[in-house]
Amino acid sequence: MPTIKSSYLGNLRTEMEHLQSTTKVLTDAPVDNNGKGEAFSPTDLVAAALGSCMVTIMGIVAERESAPLDSLSWEVTKVMSANPRKIAEIIVDFSWESPVQDEKILQKLKNAAKTCPVALSLDPTIKQTINFNF
Repeated sequence: MPTIKSSYLGNLRTEMEHLQSTTKVLTDAPVDNNGKGEAFSPTDLVAAALGSCMVTIMGIVAERESAPLDSLSWEVTKVMSANPRKIAEIIVDFSWESPVQDEKILQKLKNAAKTCPVALSLDPTIKQTINFNF
């Protein structure tokens, strides 16, 4: 059974629907690649998926360790290469105003992030730079 149903809307745009939740996501080609840049590009979604997956897996570990992730935030930077046009690097910068004080739990959280399914699924030629600012 499919997970996502998609359609091409024209003008370099797509719409994807997550069938279980009916949540929809639009994509648009970026301005530097003939698009309008009015929505996430497909490569933006890949970069965003890395950060989101890392935090999801960190959340699973945090729940198991009774360590709340309150105030954890992150920013993602996608770096493209020109020839061939592809993602060259994804940078994830984590910030945490009030991190857990237990170093063992912090290390578990960092390890969980680095081994999330998206991180392990990306082509190894895509550099993953992960900064834990806590």
